Amino acid sequence: MSKVITHSLFSDFDINLFKAGKHYKLYEKFGSHTATVNGIEGTYFAVWAPSAKAVSVIGDFNFWNDAEHPLQVRWDESGIWEGFIPLVGKGNVYKYKIKSSNNNIVTEKADPYARRCEHPPKTASIVWEDNYAWKDNIWMKKRKKNNALDAPYSVYEVHLGSWKKQLEENRFLSYVELAEDLVNYVAEMNFTHVEFMPIMEYPYDPSWGYQLTGYFAPTSRFGYPDEFKFLIDKFHKKNIGVILDWVPSHFPSDDHGLGFFDGTHLYEHPDPRKGYHQDWKSLIFNYGRNEVKSFLISNAIFWLEQYHADGLRVDAVASMLFLDYSREDGEWEPNQFGGRENLEAISFLKEMNIAVYENFPDVQTIAEESTSFPKVSSPVFSDGLGFGMKWMMGWMHDTLEYFAKEPIYRKHHQNDLTFSLNYAFTENFMLPLSHDEVVYGKKAILDKMPGDEWQRFANLRLLYSFMFTHPGTKLLFQGSEFGQVAEWDFQQSLDWHLLQYDVHKGTQNLVKELNKFYKKEKALHQKQFSYEGFEWIDHGDHENSILSYIRKGENEKDAIIIVCNLTPIPREKYRIGLPKSGALKEIFNSDAKKFNGTGNYINKNLQSDVKNWNGRENSVKLDLPPLGMIALKYTQSK
Repeated sequence: MSKVITHSLFSDFDINLFKAGKHYKLYEKFGSHTATVNGIEGTYFAVWAPSAKAVSVIGDFNFWNDAEHPLQVRWDESGIWEGFIPLVGKGNVYKYKIKSSNNNIVTEKADPYARRCEHPPKTASIVWEDNYAWKDNIWMKKRKKNNALDAPYSVYEVHLGSWKKQLEENRFLSYVELAEDLVNYVAEMNFTHVEFMPIMEYPYDPSWGYQLTGYFAPTSRFGYPDEFKFLIDKFHKKNIGVILDWVPSHFPSDDHGLGFFDGTHLYEHPDPRKGYHQDWKSLIFNYGRNEVKSFLISNAIFWLEQYHADGLRVDAVASMLFLDYSREDGEWEPNQFGGRENLEAISFLKEMNIAVYENFPDVQTIAEESTSFPKVSSPVFSDGLGFGMKWMMGWMHDTLEYFAKEPIYRKHHQNDLTFSLNYAFTENFMLPLSHDEVVYGKKAILDKMPGDEWQRFANLRLLYSFMFTHPGTKLLFQGSEFGQVAEWDFQQSLDWHLLQYDVHKGTQNLVKELNKFYKKEKALHQKQFSYEGFEWIDHGDHENSILSYIRKGENEKDAIIIVCNLTPIPREKYRIGLPKSGALKEIFNSDAKKFNGTGNYINKNLQSDVKNWNGRENSVKLDLPPLGMIALKYTQSK
């Protein structure tokens, strides 16, 4: 095998940007890149290891012998080792063997910038290039409108390994198979977006992908990188956006990963009070180190540029923002001003969002953030973190707690449902019923519902109907849309056989129609983040456990009146106040027969009365189904 040839992809400008934390396309420089040098085909390698005494490329092309292909360290004190190895090409397997100047520690590391990794439990990197020809020009040109904050945004959250399995062979569906089955299903269900739990390479299945080692490589569990691009392409062809879970909050300490990379705390913070997560037994990035910031922001940009992702849902933001997150007194150190905020992480998140939106103004970043940290979804120029949206964890917790109560007790807890509207417009909120709510003994969403079978499914339909008419965008985890009975198990397929039963099929039909309803009715999305888009009619009828409110769009004629009966007692001739006089029609009823409801309480030929009610001059009498939601719209007005 030929020896290493001196070669570099880095300019002085690249080095200066890298060291300043401002190089956002490091994947074009670091890692392995096939090339032709001096008329010879081969691969250029580059890795950051400033405390290394020696770095070699070992692989299947040199019998894993570290003496064959040593890299050269750059002269500019950047800590970058690089070189061109002839005759190495696409498909060759490799690692970096790093001898540290710190006590001569020798480690074998996967390439942090590898575009493809071996299938776990193997841990090496693979030289990879693909020339995928994207076919999503139509989507890319119009996705700014589809991803806008005033557009319907309904997300189906998916764990690729457990959505559906090839039962005869007891295996995952591949990216190519998912491009048929999953894409068609999400389109049929009328979701606007799909969100993948982390698909970046990870070594340990029970981590669900949240302990990453291959930040630039889609997991090999389901196929090749270009096949993952094919999957995204197919979603775009069906007018469905793709959101990727992204994890800049922590990483595992596996020997081949980023931890103690060159014999020092290179990527992780050296102080364990800032550099180690006790909850997840994982390491925390050193957000104050410029080269680490360049690495992470480059990674965010990579998935948006190279894989045409339409958004990033950023995991565990709360753990990044606070130095005392899940720590007792004495286990954390205050910042320079004596506070608990992690100023370096806050600065990093702002820089990341600025970089994303400057390069891709037509995508969204979404924060999983569970505290009351202010202005998470406000622009950086107004002292916000710069995210497009934030998960509304308070709504999720309060709503599920309320719906778990027997209806007889709900009149004492109506504030659990109404409280969210006190702060609903302080952020651009997404309402999540995610994977975290259906594991570890929390039970499936259906199984949280009280009562007999009929009541449980009616409660579930009502929960989803309330969710889709509450201000904010929506997220529903796989299986919840048809009433999965068992808790989510990452090793098992969803229980698709349940759809042979009317109660499950009816629930699935409801979610399908709610998505269509949300997309069609402008009042449900045009002002979903503005107080102008919501108005209470009556939130105080605790005794009957009934809520009524108005959702409003840009035009008055688009307004929708929502009434929720949160008990199993039907309410006939129930009067509510109206914003104006006129004729109304029922446009949605969660108790309809097609949803496996009773179908007995349908409101027809509605005409307002000049009778003061709920502080309004006009009102109307309605027949409210048990554990049901109805939606009304004016057909004409005076």
